[in-house]
Amino acid sequence: MKTTGGDDTLLPVSSDLDIIKVRQKGRDLAAWADFAILDQTLIATAISEIARNIVTYARRGTIVLKIEEESDRLGLVVIACDQGPGIPDVTQALREHYSTSHGLGMGLPGVRRVMDDFAIESTPGEGTRITMKKWRTKSADAQEQSP
Repeated sequence: MKTTGGDDTLLPVSSDLDIIKVRQKGRDLAAWADFAILDQTLIATAISEIARNIVTYARRGTIVLKIEEESDRLGLVVIACDQGPGIPDVTQALREHYSTSHGLGMGLPGVRRVMDDFAIESTPGEGTRITMKKWRTKSADAQEQSP
């Protein structure tokens, strides 16, 4: 597997404005990588949910956006990291309708549902790292041009 499209994009997240910026950067990268419009929207929504969690619970963190390439598919990778309070019970946090903020509880379960790959590592008192990917099949033309 290789990373394409230049360097990884590292974006700080500590405010509502940052949430908007990182969401738009993710949508732009998805468009650049020829993801379908629906997938661009799903990616942007997932990034927004994760960035909102960073601001709400950890106050600040980072999101890395990058493209990964395999022989027959292309993936947009999002890695969100913070050094906040961590999630005491990840299994419970991933349950539908669970919420610590009295919301609908659709954040993490919803993100996991719309992305193709989703992994979360969290240690109470140390922070959280979420890695998620959305994949698309390469077109025949793109595969022929690949080295």
